[in-house]
Amino acid sequence: MSSRTPRTRPAVSRPAPFVVFGPTGARSFRARAADLEAAGGRVHHLDSGTLVTEQGIHRSFAETLGFPGYYGANWDALVDCLSDLCGAVTGGVGVVVVLHDADLILDAEHFPLFVSVLCQGADRANAPADLDGIPADRPALSEHFHFEFRDFDPARIAHRVRRPDLTVTTGVDRVAAALNPDVWH
Repeated sequence: MSSRTPRTRPAVSRPAPFVVFGPTGARSFRARAADLEAAGGRVHHLDSGTLVTEQGIHRSFAETLGFPGYYGANWDALVDCLSDLCGAVTGGVGVVVVLHDADLILDAEHFPLFVSVLCQGADRANAPADLDGIPADRPALSEHFHFEFRDFDPARIAHRVRRPDLTVTTGVDRVAAALNPDVWH
């Protein structure tokens, strides 16, 4: 009999980062997405050609993720809808939204704000409580966004994404963004 204290796992882990940028077809991403699907989660795909304008972002996300008819098609409404996705979209487990050909939107004026909005929505979805600290009436969900680049340049992507409200990390095969806890929490 072991005298070691058994490890307890939290009911819901908060995986980070929420927004990842990588090369098209990255094996590590595909493996994580497959694991999520095997657990009952969902993977949704968007063509970045539909995301070159703010209106295109709102339309594409609303259609793909089944936003309600009253969706306001603005950044705040996007955060709200991302933080409260239904079970049909997430499988009750989690969701990954893959944005293919992200090279098409990297230089768009709205790109850094778009990334921040995705981080905000994912942070709320992944939280077990609302902004007031009241426990959510649903389990926290794993929500991630993966931008796939044909021409993956980590330094250039990190430069475009860097904002005071985000923490950005870089590696050889990925760039990651999450909310800066000093600003948001």
